[in-house]
Amino acid sequence: MNSVPVVPPASGRAPTAAVVLANLGTPDAPTPQAVRRYLGEFLSDRRVVDLPRLFWLPLLHGLVLPLRAPKVAPKYASIWLEQGSPLAVYTRRLADAVGERLPGVRVVDAMRYGNPSLATVIGGLRAEGIGDIVVLPLYPQYSTTTTASMDDVVARAGGPGTRLAGDYHDDPAWVAAVADSIRGHREANGPAHLLFSFHGIPQKLVEAGDPYQRQCEASAAAIAAALGLAADEWDWSYQSRFGKAKWLEPSTSGTLQRLADRGVNRVDVVAPGFAADCLETLEEISMMLAEEFAARGGRLRYIPCLNDSPAHADVIAALARRQLRGR
Repeated sequence: MNSVPVVPPASGRAPTAAVVLANLGTPDAPTPQAVRRYLGEFLSDRRVVDLPRLFWLPLLHGLVLPLRAPKVAPKYASIWLEQGSPLAVYTRRLADAVGERLPGVRVVDAMRYGNPSLATVIGGLRAEGIGDIVVLPLYPQYSTTTTASMDDVVARAGGPGTRLAGDYHDDPAWVAAVADSIRGHREANGPAHLLFSFHGIPQKLVEAGDPYQRQCEASAAAIAAALGLAADEWDWSYQSRFGKAKWLEPSTSGTLQRLADRGVNRVDVVAPGFAADCLETLEEISMMLAEEFAARGGRLRYIPCLNDSPAHADVIAALARRQLRGR
């Protein structure tokens, strides 16, 4: 599963440049064993859990993974597609669509954790003699927990001509694409209070200089402005907490509770920090949080990520094109 697919360019000439669309990662299967392997790699990254290794690794492998993997596997099973994990399926399709927009450039997908491994994909491209490689993290907002971890891999596995693209949290074309997807949903289903839900990170990282919170809130404000929403028509929040440390506030669950207490009974939730739908959007928001909100008398409607839509492919192709030398 780590091989780089060979797709001959339309011109018949071997490509000299490549774009790697890199996403976070996913288990290979919705089973406890596969989930344990994936979480073991993910939670072993110092960028994700910054605890002393002598303390954390025995705790991770001796307690956290044996308890967590069997609980998480059914959640993955509830969202699994016939073709595989939604995150992997949509990322692969997006890479194919972007490749159609960049003739003569190899466009492939990779994962920071799991398969196809980012390090292996970069190594394969370099072995083919491709010297101009852009790794484009599918994280609109920069964080030391995500983007910087990919930079670590690029530093280890890359070389001259291999580089990481930056964030695109305020890119006008991306903002317009997200706004258009929300607008289309609202035109088809009617208006509702709009909630932007972003993945949370520990508060201490922001206090140490991580720009993630500022970029998330700037993204939400730009999209809301593109939709012409008044200040009382939308909110932002943070989801997917892990551990006991203080994480960014307000929480998505708490925000939904406050909205219900105010008498707001219809909420649209969009997650513009995710390029492709995954466990955190399809199970956490669309299932778990929707059930919680319904128990309070409300209705939560989830607006899908951009996934492999033509508009998303246009945006990512334009970002990649700007990064490629002389193109």
